[in-house]
Formats: sequence, C-alpha cells, structure tokens
Amino acid sequence: MQPTPSASYSLTLRVRLSSRAGSLGELTMAIGRAGGDIGAIDIVTVGNNYIIRDVTVSSASSKHGEQIVEAVKHIDGVELLQISDPTFLMHLGGKIEVVSKVPLKTRSDLSMAYTPGVARICEAIQQDPDKVFTLTIKKNTVAIVTDGTAVLGLGDIGPAAAMPVMEGKAMLFKEFAGVDAFPICLNTKDPDEIVRTVKAISTAFGGINLEDISAPRCFQIEERLREELDIPVFHDDQHGTAVVVLAALINALKIVGKQMSDVKVIVNGVGAAGVACTKIIMAAGAKNIIGCDQTGALYRGRRENMNWMKDWYAQNTNPDSEQGTVHEVIKGADVFFGLSVPGVIDAEDVQAMAEKPIVFAMANPVPEIMPEDAAPYVAVMATGRSDYPNQINNVLSFPGIFKGALACRAARINEEMKLAAAKAIAGIISDTELQPEYIVPSVFDKRVAEAVAREVEAAAQKTGVARRKTEHSES
Repeated sequence: MQPTPSASYSLTLRVRLSSRAGSLGELTMAIGRAGGDIGAIDIVTVGNNYIIRDVTVSSASSKHGEQIVEAVKHIDGVELLQISDPTFLMHLGGKIEVVSKVPLKTRSDLSMAYTPGVARICEAIQQDPDKVFTLTIKKNTVAIVTDGTAVLGLGDIGPAAAMPVMEGKAMLFKEFAGVDAFPICLNTKDPDEIVRTVKAISTAFGGINLEDISAPRCFQIEERLREELDIPVFHDDQHGTAVVVLAALINALKIVGKQMSDVKVIVNGVGAAGVACTKIIMAAGAKNIIGCDQTGALYRGRRENMNWMKDWYAQNTNPDSEQGTVHEVIKGADVFFGLSVPGVIDAEDVQAMAEKPIVFAMANPVPEIMPEDAAPYVAVMATGRSDYPNQINNVLSFPGIFKGALACRAARINEEMKLAAAKAIAGIISDTELQPEYIVPSVFDKRVAEAVAREVEAAAQKTGVARRKTEHSES
C-alpha cells in the first residue's frame, strides 16, 4: 500500500507550459496518476506562447517524488525547468536564531547592556547567586542535549546529523510554551563524558532536555544528572512519550468502559520510551503489563537478550509470568502499545485481543499495524503520525512541563509532575467531546501548554521540589 503523500516530501516543480489549451490539465492529470497531491499552482511568468508555473506537489517518499518527476518529464509541451525541495529550503542556514530582547542603538544602550553597566549585574549575581535566575536567560532557557545515537527512526547518525532535529525541538519549545531552547550536540558516546559536559555547561540553563540518546545508556545518564544537578533534567524520548501515552490511555479507557487496574497491557519495544510508558501507567494504577522485545515476552528468570533495565522490567511486570512471542501474549490483552518497528502485529493479533481493544501503534513513520488494517477490530486506535486521528506526539507534553518547572524553579521533574501533566492533557477534552477518534487534543491547541504548566507547577509545590511561589501555585 502506497503511504499517504505528506508535505515533508513535497517538491516544487518549475515548468514551462506551451500556451495551447489543455497543457495544464495534462500536467495535473499526470501528477495525479503518479500518486502526487497537488498543493498549489502559481504563475511565475507569462510569455507570448508559454506560461511558467510553480507546481507544489506532495509525495509519499523520496522515491515516490522521483517517480512524479519522471512522469512530468514525459508530457509533450511541458518542460521541467527546476526542482526545489521546500523541506530542504526551510532548513537552509538552520531554523533558529538568537534575537536581542532590548534595543542596542545608542551609547546609553551599549553602556547598560555591556560595559561598564554590566559589571554591576555581574557583582549582584556574585553576591547573591540566585539572582542568575532573574538577571540572565537562565530562568527561561533549556539545553537540548543529544549524542545523536537514537535519532527518530534513523538510529545512530551522529551529533551533526542530529542537529536539524534539535533545532526543530527548539522551535517547538518557543512556539508552544515561550521557552527558549538551544541545541547542544555532543561529539561523544561516553556516558561519563556526557555527564561531565552537561554539568559543566548547566550554569547557563534552567533545565536540561535529553534527546535521542540510545538505551540503556540514556537511563544511566539521566539518573546521574538528576542526582548531580539542581535543575530539571528530562529525557523526552522516555517521559514526554509516556505522559502523552497515559493521557491518551486515560481517555481511551473512558470510551471502552474499562479501569486502569483491570486491563492487560502489552508493550512491544522495551527501550527508553517503552520502559517509561510502563512506569507511568504503573504509577497510574495498571497492574498487568507484559513487555516484549524481539526475543519475546520478558519474564522473571529470562536469560536471553537481557540487560540491567530489562532485568528490572522482568522483575516488576508480567505478574503471571507469561512467555512466548508478542503474537502469543497479546491474546486476551485489552491494550497494545507499539514502541518498536513496523509491521509487528497484524489483524489476526488484534482480533485475538479482548473485547473493545485499544491499540497505540507508535512506530514512525510506519506503525506496528496500519490503522486501515486494525480499523474493523479496534475500539480506539492511535499512532505517532499526523495524518491519522489520535497522534501521540511529545509536543503535547514537554513544552508545558518545562514551562511549569521553570516558572516555579523546580529542582527536578518528578513522577507526580508527569502524572499531573498527563491528566491535564487528557482533561482538555471534555466528556461530551470525547470520541474514539479524539482522545488527545491537537498539537496546535493553545490550551494544552498552559494547562500542563499550571498542573505541573501545582504538583511541584505539593511535592516540595518548587523553589519559588507563582500565581498558579498560589491559586
């Protein structure tokens, strides 16, 4: 099945069309037959016997885009002049920049922003180190730290190739929560060196967002930084995903009329996100969870393909010690979480689940089972993709979580704050609005970050990790 065309694989084709009638129609028909989705057609130049147009076309993949281009090349009366890729154009020169918050146009401006006036600010911070939060960018700035070892579905591509993702993350922080963030891409895979480096640069930042660091190293790095720094450290691939998954599950269970404590949950993929999703739904009351990797179910006493984190997982889940492949243990399950690879389960597996099954297939870009294949059998379906309903997207969680943590100067982001964030996201959708294709709000819903920040602040105050009172925490 051909994937759905997406703007992420769009092309702008500059073509010269003969002025004879029907040439534009032939062009659009050829693009349509090739499976392209035309987004815009713009006139560039009109001549005596020709028209130059820019045609923007969405394709499903790079290879599909090449097929569309070939189809255009074979149309009589159409000359392909230029091909540009809007996604690459968006990234030219990077996607973020530093902008001054105050004008610097006069000698007076310069003398206050820099020398000699800035010396007074330095002395004030030296005398009272807490003033660094009010007199510098620290109060609202997050470091996005990666080593490039687990980037999206691309894997270990290195820190330089990871930079576009980290820039995009910085854009999301700013757009959705007003938080300033900056990519820190480290050219090392050594956990000790990563910890040392992050500690050394932490002076300038109010929080640390760890990103795309492979498991199980990511667990150790986060735990050490949480213990050794006095600012929030948050591995988004673990906890951001987990928060949104819990929010979606809270609402999905309302739809099917089941309780968190009663359901059997299969988690396929016991990496960073899978472990975090397991921990957060356990904290929310889930009791019967079975994790699966490529070897099969994790259970007490398993020896093959294990590490220290899988040992913990086996000791704390699977209360009935079920064994076998995911196809075997999924039988009778109420919920399936896919945090692994495409095509892991099929329609027969979903049919073998309990009545009114819930399936969150979150592998990207191709999920563990396509929604079209699962649709006849599932009660609620979610993916990580934006072209299907119920997108499990971290952007619903991390901007608001950091906004709330920074506002109250939390020393850390704890489990209670994450649970509060999940409940805030779920609560955006009222009971009257809730339906199988609307269990999480849109990523563009402006209410989300504010609600998450407010509840995170309240949880930080309640659990004693906040170091500053705020309007939200006092209300």
